[in-house]
Amino acid sequence: MSDAQTVGMERSPNPNFFKGLVFLASLALVGVLLAIFVLGQRSEDGPLVPTATPDPLAVDVIEASMSTTLRLEERFTGLVNPRRTSQLGPQTGGRITRLYADVGDRVESGRLLASLDTRALEARLAAAEASIVEAEAAYTLALATVQRQQTLLDKGHVSQQRVDEAIAQSDSANARIAAAKAQAATVQVEIDLARITAPYSGVITARMADEGAIAAPGQPVFELIESDRLEARIGLPASVIDDLTIGEIYTLSSDQGDVASQLRATTGVIEAGQRSVTTIFDIQDAKAVSSGAVVRLNIDRDVEERGLWLPVSALAEAERGLWSLYIVRDVDGDARAYKSVVEIVHSEGDRAYVRGGLNDGDLIILDGLQRITPGQPVSPRQTSSTNAGQQAAVSGR
Repeated sequence: MSDAQTVGMERSPNPNFFKGLVFLASLALVGVLLAIFVLGQRSEDGPLVPTATPDPLAVDVIEASMSTTLRLEERFTGLVNPRRTSQLGPQTGGRITRLYADVGDRVESGRLLASLDTRALEARLAAAEASIVEAEAAYTLALATVQRQQTLLDKGHVSQQRVDEAIAQSDSANARIAAAKAQAATVQVEIDLARITAPYSGVITARMADEGAIAAPGQPVFELIESDRLEARIGLPASVIDDLTIGEIYTLSSDQGDVASQLRATTGVIEAGQRSVTTIFDIQDAKAVSSGAVVRLNIDRDVEERGLWLPVSALAEAERGLWSLYIVRDVDGDARAYKSVVEIVHSEGDRAYVRGGLNDGDLIILDGLQRITPGQPVSPRQTSSTNAGQQAAVSGR
């Protein structure tokens, strides 16, 4: 091959170069066609803008019917307790010699429950009784001495001083009798206090010691509750107390059924922690409920408050503790949604009683608030013309 042919081959274009030119030309053609399409879509008045009105959003509404009173069904809870609960123990210390009752035993008033070792006390009682006998003998002798001295005085053999001395000795002997009897009575009381008896009828609920244990003075050995007389303590708002009557029978509900109870008293003091007044109800039938059970007092009352019941789905949280809802209003023949602010007065489950910017006949959107913006066109579908609160109450029952 000649040098000229070699040089010619080196100068011939590369095929990849032509492919690149074709690709760039294709891109340019696509760009031109896209520009022609966009320009063809432009209107004479300016850029392309949507001119169609969006379809109204279908919403469920309810017609507001305002109420002037709010009927509250309030429920207050409390606990059933025995009227009396006692920790029983000896007043004097000593060794427990015998227990006569155990946990769960039902005992009558005055029954012996436990006794301590009283041998030392009985010895002291015997000594006190002996002192009584000695003092009585001394008193008898003193009286006889007074009589003899008085006879000698009448005969002129002794002076009045001797008679007065004999009388003083007899008075002293009589005083020693009283002191000995008081000592014996004190020891007898200590012996009696070394026995634990039931102060009232009830059930033993705890035993804290066994035979042979040394019981300190006042140390509890048994716990006794008065099972036949139960009471329920329930905290109520001060505004509710005025509607109750002392001595009237009220029905409390529990897991064991209804319990008839008589209102015995109210403390009349608002407790700082719970802002309630404690009321005390006497359970009429102690067998109808167990001690420690939870009982509830249901009270229905009317409160003067203009508003209406709404499902909570119609409300959205707003600022400063208020709530918002949407009302459908007619604007130039179009139904649009507008926001209104209300306040929740009372809530029960999935409904709430509200007051605020509402009037009779307002169409309130019930749900789907997250899809709605103020002024948005809507297509209302009225579900009922009755009060929303009545609807919610019926559905709740």
